[in-house]
Amino acid sequence: MAEKQKVYASVKDERLINIRREQMVKGAISLFKEKGFHRTTTREIARKAGFSIGTLYEYIRSKEDILYLVCDQIYDEVQSKIQDALDLKKVTIETIREGITSYFLVIDEMQDEVLVLYQEAKSLTKESLPYVLKKEMQMVAMFEQLIQLFSENYGLLLKDKEIKLLAHNIFVHGQMWSFRRWALQKIYTLDEYTNMQVELFIQGVQTFSGKKGDHPFMPA
Repeated sequence: MAEKQKVYASVKDERLINIRREQMVKGAISLFKEKGFHRTTTREIARKAGFSIGTLYEYIRSKEDILYLVCDQIYDEVQSKIQDALDLKKVTIETIREGITSYFLVIDEMQDEVLVLYQEAKSLTKESLPYVLKKEMQMVAMFEQLIQLFSENYGLLLKDKEIKLLAHNIFVHGQMWSFRRWALQKIYTLDEYTNMQVELFIQGVQTFSGKKGDHPFMPA
């Protein structure tokens, strides 16, 4: 089972560790976006964060530790913001729409972070990668739960594999707004993109459920 990795620090003050690592992560994201993980040095990250290379190594052991902290923080922030926006008491098409909209808004706000995540996660160590991938699957599972409740509310009887595919589609289409932004944002506003993705979701539900036009959320 993939567990959270403990990143070594010689400093014992947890508050200071969190502050310094936040500064590191912010600086690293900017540099990784500009130069990539492998071309960025720890000295550059320290300079960008506002302290010396010696200070940096009081809070991490390697550049790979910084990449791990970057990925971990990005997933935590995205997941937290989506959870805050979701109401799972009674899931309707509006709940789905709000969930997708909230997710896409978060991706739009964190475009640089998501782009770094998409491009550089492959450079994580073999110990760290399973944990980060697990965090990604936890986010997909949030959408699976949303779709499962939606299916039950409308009596759609979607199969587990169909629910999983719909959830993965939402997840990937959100990330696509970041890593394909050079093309997509020349064609669509975020609202247009979101509305079209919601319509694609509805079409997917219609296809899998074999029902069309006999449910209040489904156009005839």
